[in-house]
Amino acid sequence: MISGYAKNSFFDKAIELYFLLQSEGVQANETVMVSVIASCAHLGALELGERAHDYILRNKMTVNLILGTALVDMYARCGSIDKAIWVFDQLPGRDALSWTTLIAGFAMHGYAKKALEYFSRMEKAGLTPREITFTAVLSACSHGGLVERGLKLFESMKRDYRIEPRLEHYGCMVDLLGRAGRLAEAEKFVNEMPMKPNAPIWGALLGACRIHKNSEIAERAGKTLIELKPEHSGYYVLLSNIYARTNKWENVENIRQMMKERGVVKPPGYTLFEMDGKVHKFTIGDKTHPEIQQIERMWEEILGKIRLAGYTGNNDDALFDIDEEEKESNIHRHSEKLAIAFAIMRTKGHDPIRIVKNLRVCEDCHTATKLISKVYERELIVRDRNRFHHFKGGACSCMDYW
Repeated sequence: MISGYAKNSFFDKAIELYFLLQSEGVQANETVMVSVIASCAHLGALELGERAHDYILRNKMTVNLILGTALVDMYARCGSIDKAIWVFDQLPGRDALSWTTLIAGFAMHGYAKKALEYFSRMEKAGLTPREITFTAVLSACSHGGLVERGLKLFESMKRDYRIEPRLEHYGCMVDLLGRAGRLAEAEKFVNEMPMKPNAPIWGALLGACRIHKNSEIAERAGKTLIELKPEHSGYYVLLSNIYARTNKWENVENIRQMMKERGVVKPPGYTLFEMDGKVHKFTIGDKTHPEIQQIERMWEEILGKIRLAGYTGNNDDALFDIDEEEKESNIHRHSEKLAIAFAIMRTKGHDPIRIVKNLRVCEDCHTATKLISKVYERELIVRDRNRFHHFKGGACSCMDYW
């Protein structure tokens, strides 16, 4: 049952059943623990993952490559890359998958040089990189802005390793060029691919257009995306926001009307924060949390302090041409702001605050979180749909590109 819940993305249910199993005095085996660890990884529940790891050690389970690699993945996904490295170093007879898992962890966190270092160490250990290994290391180059190294690796996988690039590798290259602002090259790369580009590839190009404010290429990419994935709300929203930034309100209205006619609804954003073994879930404008009044007061206090540090609010990601006051109200009720307010309210000292968001962090929340890290002298580790953001001292590890 636990494995079934985990495989079908009911991660909270898998954890719940694991606790029930323990309460009834039934000892879990290695197979069950792989599912439990994977569930903790997806939830970003570091404390629960550490407890599960402790359970494995206390019960003298065999940490084989499958379970060990799951632990490496869990620690990386939960924002504790140092522990991921520690577990990796203990693994017996590391295989290509375990190396790739750690390299992918470095990529998620934006540690490109570390990813390349371990890629080199993997080869020196006599292991041949696989297709998925190149996906991880190319992603690391993209997040780290290592354009020339990424281009060389892409050529190397074909020439030296006889690995034919797949869609995910081409997607990494489009993202790599797009992040560097080489949008014309990125679009040319897409158009000259030997296979039909999929939605993630066009999405990478559209995302780069948002950062570099190129509405011309954005329009071509956005229209293609909407044809490919007419049910995917994120592409409509991204294209609409690009139009809104250039005050093309007629186009914004057309996008909104198209979504309405097709019955496309934007999925609700939520943010998770774990404390004392419990995962707290926040949604935009949340009123269901039992401590919501204290949380809102805490946010007002935070807002006052970051305004003194220069925060003004960024409404660019507020969809459509609505009243500025309404936009201001909306952005201050975003789920990650509520989660951060709760975390600051309920935690003390200078321990890092870790939260997980199911969607991409919006620009306003990103700006606010940078200032919160500076004003409160706290490190905030945010995992969004695309990557990890390490906020510290008023700056973010993504260098404001995500």
